[in-house]
Amino acid sequence: MYRALATANAFAREGWRVTVLTATRDTFERLTGSDPETEREIDPRIEVVRVPFDPERGETDLSRWSRLHVFSPLLWNFLRSLRARVGFPENNYAIWAKPLARATEEIHAREPVDLVVGSANPSVDFVPGDVLHRRAGVPYVMDHRDAWHLDVYTGKRIGTTRSRSARLERRLMARATEAWWVNAPIRDWHAQQFPNLADRFHVVANGYDPAFMPPEHPRLPDPASLVFGYLGTIYGPIPLRESLEAWRLARSRSPLVASARLEFRGRLGHFAEQDVEAARLLDEFRADGVEYKGPVSKTKVSEVYQGLDALLLIISRSRYVTSGKVFEYAASGLPIAALHHPETASTEVLAGRPGWFPAAEVSVEAFADAIVATADAAASLTQQDIEAAQTRSIPLQRDQQLLPRIRALRELVEGRRS
Repeated sequence: MYRALATANAFAREGWRVTVLTATRDTFERLTGSDPETEREIDPRIEVVRVPFDPERGETDLSRWSRLHVFSPLLWNFLRSLRARVGFPENNYAIWAKPLARATEEIHAREPVDLVVGSANPSVDFVPGDVLHRRAGVPYVMDHRDAWHLDVYTGKRIGTTRSRSARLERRLMARATEAWWVNAPIRDWHAQQFPNLADRFHVVANGYDPAFMPPEHPRLPDPASLVFGYLGTIYGPIPLRESLEAWRLARSRSPLVASARLEFRGRLGHFAEQDVEAARLLDEFRADGVEYKGPVSKTKVSEVYQGLDALLLIISRSRYVTSGKVFEYAASGLPIAALHHPETASTEVLAGRPGWFPAAEVSVEAFADAIVATADAAASLTQQDIEAAQTRSIPLQRDQQLLPRIRALRELVEGRRS
C-alpha cells in the first residue's frame, strides 16, 4: 500500500492528473486489514475510483445466496474461481479482471489516459494497462512489488514457461514501456528470462517516506532501560523463533540486554486474521521482556521510532528480499541488529552504515552476538551518531527512486503528443 500511495502522490506532485483504481474499503477490512489514517495522506488532487472486488464473496444475507451457495459454499466458490480464471490466470484475484477492465474503459472515455502504472501483486492489476494499450495504444508500466513467476523466498520459478500465466506475462512484458523491480537481484532474474527486453527494466527501490520519519531523535538512550523494537509484518518465513531465542540468550550474557525491553509492532500475518502461530510464539517470550503491541498506522511510525533505542531487522533468507522497512530503519539513525542471512538483499542497503550489526549466519548464537553488539552501541549513542546515520540514508528516500522514472515517462508522453 505504501509504495502505491507514494507513487500516486509523486506523480501528482510532478503535475500529472492522477486517477487511482483500487478496491473498496470493506474489501481490505475483510481480507487484508487496512490503515484508514494513512488514507488521509492521499494527495487531494488525486481521484480515487473504488471498484468492488468480489461483493458476492462477502455477502452475509443468506436470503441472497443461490441454492448452490447454500448447499455447498466450497463448491460454489470453486466454480466461481474456475470461471474467473478463464478470463485471467491468477488464483484468488482473477474475478477482479472484468470489473477493472470496465472501470478503466469508463475513465478513459471520460478523459483520455496518457499512461497506466499497474502495481502488483496481484498481477490482475496489470489488466488496465493491457486494456488501454490494446484498444488505444496507451503506454503502460508494470510495477512489481514482488514477482509473478519468481518465488522471492526460495529463488525458484513458479510454474512452467508454458503455463497460461507465463504466456500472458511474456505478452504483457513485450508490450510494456517499462517494468520496475524493487531490487537488482529481481530485475536481473527477469533480465535473464527476457534478455531482449532488459533495457526496459529498472530498479525502483521502495525507499522511505521522509514525511513519516522523525527529523531528529528526541532523546538519547538510557543504558539502564534500553528499548529494542521491530516494526513490520510478522509472518512465517522470517526467523522469528531464532530471533526470540537469541534475545533470551543475549539477556543472559549482557546486563544491558537483561534490563532492556523488546517491542513488536506490526500485523501478525498478511491477512485480516492474525497468524496464530506467530502470536503464540511472541506470547511464549513475554517473561523475557518481549511485548507485542499490535499494528501501527503509517502515520504513527515516527512516534514509534522516537520511543526506541535500537532495532531488530528480522527478515527471511533470500537474495531477492529487501523488505520495505529496511529503508525506514536506515533513516531512523538508530543501531540495527540485522537478524537474517547475509545474502538477503537488505545487506546491500545497509552495508557500511554506522550502527549496523549484521549476524554472520542464521543461528541463535550469531543473532545473540549481533543483539549484544547493538545494545553496546545504543548505550553509548550520541546525537552525532544518529545524525551521521540519517545523513547517509538520504539517497534512500522514496522520491529519489521514483522521480527519475516519472520524469522519463513525462518525456515519453510529451513526445507522443508532439
